[in-house]
Amino acid sequence: MASEHLPVLTDRVVELLAPSGPGLLVDATVGLGGHAEALLRAVPEFQLVGLDRDPQALARAGERLQPFSDRVQLVEETFDRLPLVLRRLGLGAPVAVLADIGCSSLQLDSAERGFSFASDGPLDMRMGGTGPTAADLLQQSEWEELVRILRDYGEERRARAIARAIVRRREQEPLRTTAQLSRLVQDVMGGRERRIHPATRTFQALRIAVNDELGQLERFLEPAIRSLKSGGRIAVISFHSLEDRIVKHTLRRLTGRCTCPPDFPVCRCNPQRVVEVLTSSPVRPDEEEIDRNPRARSARLRAALKRRED
Repeated sequence: MASEHLPVLTDRVVELLAPSGPGLLVDATVGLGGHAEALLRAVPEFQLVGLDRDPQALARAGERLQPFSDRVQLVEETFDRLPLVLRRLGLGAPVAVLADIGCSSLQLDSAERGFSFASDGPLDMRMGGTGPTAADLLQQSEWEELVRILRDYGEERRARAIARAIVRRREQEPLRTTAQLSRLVQDVMGGRERRIHPATRTFQALRIAVNDELGQLERFLEPAIRSLKSGGRIAVISFHSLEDRIVKHTLRRLTGRCTCPPDFPVCRCNPQRVVEVLTSSPVRPDEEEIDRNPRARSARLRAALKRRED
């Protein structure tokens, strides 16, 4: 049974984005509609466009946002295609953009979606309904590519050993279920007590790879910021360090600060003064919210305001 959907850092999202109204609000990852509902209640003059690649989530969001139906358009699309969606709908510049990166409770708690090692299901992990599954990725990727995925996306120290075990297993039979993969990783990691489940990083890495999450975030951020009206605001919630690093560096570069490594002889990142950062450090949930919703523990919120053009 799916747990109750609890959007994270909702009060702070409203606090940061509400001052940008009235006008067009884009929730680029509308999910089950929790943040969108709070923002539509807070600012009656907001008109919402909500994007999500997951048709199940969009259906649920449509139900939740029914009281605001005259102010809402929902679109099945990936969030990195926001500028295209705005052009297709004939809409002008938004005054606010929100992106909540990561899985929804609907995805995590549905065994048949294959996102979690907590319950057995097919190794799918697709947020939308198209493209290769996690099982396809495990079956088709070369050993070196598996190592890269586990190391870079999961920050898994035992990436080489896990990738080697995957290759050995698939020579006998394909990995098809979350339970099979979870057991394989546990066998590699051994029986030592750990703070987190030994398969956590492997499942994270595969989910990111299957859905091209980091690539989409990189393609989304700057175009979304440039699509804003002058004085408009953007807020991004991330759930692990890889995502947060992309957001942090992009915002820093768009304040005009160089983000190149110190050993670069010349700047190659092309910094430009486009935004003012509204959050000097990432906003984190307090203990009360974490007690209410343990999945909020790793959430980080950053926000920025687009500078008014001279």
